[in-house]
Amino acid sequence: MTEAMETAKVGGQSQQDATPSEKPADRARITEIVQPGSFEPERHFYPRVLNASIHPLVGFFMHLRNDQIINRYCHLHPQTDRKALEALLQYEPKHLRWAGADLFHTTTAGGRREMVVIETNSCPSGQKAMPLPADFKEQGGYQFLVENTFAPAVAKHRQRTGELAVIYDKNHMGSSGYAAAIADHFNTRVFFTPFYGSDPNPPVRFRDGLMEVRDEAGDWHQIRAAFRYVTQKPWNRIPLHTKTLIFNPTLACLAGGRNKMVAAMAYDLLNAELAGTGLQIRIPETERDVHLDQIPLVLRKFGGHAVIKVPYSNAGQGVFTVTNQRELDEFMEREHPYQRFIVQSLIGNYEWSSDGALGRFYHIGTVPDRHNRIFVADLRMMIVSTPEGYRPLALYGRRAGEPLSDTLDDSVSSWSMLGTNLSVKLGVDSWDTETGRLLLMDRKDFNRLGVGLDDMIKAFIQAVLAAIAIDKMAATLQTQKGRFRQRLFQSINDDQTLLDEILID
Repeated sequence: MTEAMETAKVGGQSQQDATPSEKPADRARITEIVQPGSFEPERHFYPRVLNASIHPLVGFFMHLRNDQIINRYCHLHPQTDRKALEALLQYEPKHLRWAGADLFHTTTAGGRREMVVIETNSCPSGQKAMPLPADFKEQGGYQFLVENTFAPAVAKHRQRTGELAVIYDKNHMGSSGYAAAIADHFNTRVFFTPFYGSDPNPPVRFRDGLMEVRDEAGDWHQIRAAFRYVTQKPWNRIPLHTKTLIFNPTLACLAGGRNKMVAAMAYDLLNAELAGTGLQIRIPETERDVHLDQIPLVLRKFGGHAVIKVPYSNAGQGVFTVTNQRELDEFMEREHPYQRFIVQSLIGNYEWSSDGALGRFYHIGTVPDRHNRIFVADLRMMIVSTPEGYRPLALYGRRAGEPLSDTLDDSVSSWSMLGTNLSVKLGVDSWDTETGRLLLMDRKDFNRLGVGLDDMIKAFIQAVLAAIAIDKMAATLQTQKGRFRQRLFQSINDDQTLLDEILID
C-alpha cells in the first residue's frame, strides 16, 4: 500500500488529491480528450510544489548513476555481492514496470538503522508532490516515465491498431498529467477516462480482449494501450487477459502491488533467492493468512502491540494499529468483508514497539521541531524500469498527525501517532486529503525528515527489491501461454470473497 499517495501501513499510507476536482460528485464521469500541447504545470502539481526548489542533496541523489549507487552501497556494506546487486538493478520486469515503495526510517537501541518496506504500490502517486529536478523540464517525472518506460512498452506491444488512453479512479491531478505527457510524446490525442467501480454505466468496456472507451458523444473508441491509474479493486473490472496493453496490468496488483497477502510471500521468496548475497527486503515481521478469530492469539506473539491489515485495501483504508484491549475490541467488532488478514509487528516508540526475532525496531522520526516534538514520518520512493536499469522517479514524505509519545495513553488512539496516511474517504469513490502533513523534497521540508544520501540509496535499493519480488510473483502466477494460474493463486491467497471478484477474461 498507493494515487494520491495510496498506501496502507502502520502509520504510513498514501495520499489522495486535496482538490475539489477529486470528488466524483463535482465532475461528470465522462471521457476528456487531451491534446498535445495541453500540459500546464499548475494543473498537475500541488501549488506548494510549483514554487519549491528541490533540496540539493535530493537533486544530487536523483542524478547519481547506477554504478555510483552500487559503489557507494557496496562500500558501506562490504558483505554485499556486487554482481548480484548489478544484476538486480538491470532486471527487466514484465509486469510491474513502475512502482512505489513506502518505507519507515527505523533504528534499534544499538543504533542499527534500516529502511523498512511497509508496502509496494502498483500505480503510485508522487509526481504532483515532487519538485522539478531541473527547472527547464516542466513535465518532470511525468515526461521521464512516458519516454523511458511507457513508450518502449507500447512500441513492443503486438496490438498496433487503436488509440491511447489513461484510465483512472483517483488522483485526477496526477493521472491527467500523465495523459498530457503521453499526448505530447506521441503527438496524438489521448482519451482521459474515469473508470469507477461504483459506476453502473462506465465509459470503459472490453470486447474480445480489447479495451474501448466512450467519448462524450457516446461513440466507442478502440484502445491499443492504456496507462492505468485505477486503484480500487482493479481486478473486478479490468480483465487479467487483454489484447490492449495495460500499464501496469492488474496481475501486478494481485501478485502484491495491491495485495499485501501475496506481497508478503513474494518478499519471502526473493529473500530466500538472495540468501548469501548480503541483500534482502526488510519488512516488519509478518503473519499472513490470519483468520479473524486467530488475531487475538497472533497479537500475543508480538507482545500485544501489532498492526492488522486488510490485505486488499489501500489509500489508508484497512490498516489498524493495536496497542491495547480497547483498540483490539474495536477492530473485532467491525464488519469485515474479507476473510483473511495479515498481522505485522508494530514499529512505534522504543518503549512500546513490538519485540521480534531481529530485535525491537522503532521510528527515528522527524527532527525535533521548535516544541521539541518528534513525529513519525514515512518516505515514498517511486521507481521506474528503463533501458538503463531501474531509476528513482520521485520522492516525498508524510508525517503523523500527533507527536510520538514515550508512553501510551489507552484513552488516545495510537493511530494518531503512527498513521501517516493523508487520505480521508468521504464516501464511495470520493476522497479528500490532509496536505498539511505532506513533506516535500524541497529546501524546507527535506531537512525535517532527518534522512541523508545513504538513507535514500538504501530506500531506492529496497524499493527495487520489493518491485522485483512482486514482478517475479506475477510471472509465477502465469502459465507459459500467459494464462492466469487460478489454483496456484488460491493456494497462496485462499479468500473466496477476493476470488469471486477477479475478472479473468
